[in-house]
Amino acid sequence: MVNLIANENMKVYRRYRTWVMIGGMIAIVIIASIFDWYYDRKDLTETTWQTEVTADVAHYEKMLADPNMGEDSKDWARDELAISKYRLAHDIAPEDGTMWSGINGAADLIVLITLFTVIIAGDSLAGEFSTGTIKLLLIRPANRLKILIAKYASMIMFGLLLLIILFLISLLVNGILYQFDSTGLPYLTVDSHGIVKEHNMFGHLWQTYLLNGVSTIMFVTLAFMISSAFRSSAMAIGFSIFLLFAGVLMLEIFHPYEWSKYLLFANIDLSQYLDGQPYQEGMTLGFSIAVLAGYYIVFNLVAWLAFTKRDVAA
Repeated sequence: MVNLIANENMKVYRRYRTWVMIGGMIAIVIIASIFDWYYDRKDLTETTWQTEVTADVAHYEKMLADPNMGEDSKDWARDELAISKYRLAHDIAPEDGTMWSGINGAADLIVLITLFTVIIAGDSLAGEFSTGTIKLLLIRPANRLKILIAKYASMIMFGLLLLIILFLISLLVNGILYQFDSTGLPYLTVDSHGIVKEHNMFGHLWQTYLLNGVSTIMFVTLAFMISSAFRSSAMAIGFSIFLLFAGVLMLEIFHPYEWSKYLLFANIDLSQYLDGQPYQEGMTLGFSIAVLAGYYIVFNLVAWLAFTKRDVAA
């Protein structure tokens, strides 16, 4: 199995496009971080963060006094008010305008990781059929299941590598730009009892990256399933990318319906639970994990049946 995975990794990294993707992602992170840093420096004023947070406190108190404000908005305002007051009482500056803001913003680029990994995964199996190299794989002693697992594992490892590179590059670049200032800044949250808690900022951001990385795993598994079932790179890549960008629109359309919480896209972003703002009221982290597990099993089962049970001699 180890040799099979090593062989699949060799196929991935010997391709020129793989290194173009990695280099392109690094370049985008560096450019985006420089732009964010530039505008942060440009927006610097003589107003202190204490003055801004004090203004936020007045704003949140005004929101809570509004009788027409919805309960969800009031809950959010109540948490933000508690955090703002905690900042003033304990002299803790917001992360805006610090290296942590840039690193957190770079987490949005995980969609690039998903896009790049889907392209690799969509061509992983279908490409073997189109080029005829599938025959060379099947004459090996390893059975089809091991071959399938090796290919899938190499895709997940590639996505994880991109995730680590994204985090480290954003950490290094933003650290240099901001001269590693505010490294000890904590991340503040409010628990169910309204008590403000301090958390390690580095750990929180890495957790955010990992939770966002779950979407990469799910889309890669989807692309892998389509590649196995239809043996078409274009269909696997095109359909997966379409769902990647159309998912947000679908969530907006189906949000009024309670059954929409069972959609893949409603659960794929687990970082929503870090912010305490799930897609539908009543959704929990455990619920989303269970839904994702169901989709994950189905995707892999279809891929396994399509690859191991069908005739691949042609």
